[in-house]
Amino acid sequence: MRAVVAVIGKDTVGILAKVSGICAEHNANVMDVTQTIMQDLFAMTMMIEISKLNIDYIDFADKLTKAGSEMGLQVHVMHEDIFNAMHTI
Repeated sequence: MRAVVAVIGKDTVGILAKVSGICAEHNANVMDVTQTIMQDLFAMTMMIEISKLNIDYIDFADKLTKAGSEMGLQVHVMHEDIFNAMHTI
């Protein structure tokens, strides 16, 4: 099972470290990352493996969202099945 994590907000030091640290803490493997900075806007998308999470998926997603909020970022976590369903015609 995989999930997509999207992060958007004002660029600051430590965004990737914070998000990937939470992933590591809860046994989510970061499989792919793309990020860009447009002027002072930071945008990142991650694909993570979540089959070995050591907490409930909803709690994990809430932790990422809360951490993002504390950093002034918008963080969205979406299970791969939902992501695929939304983007399939």
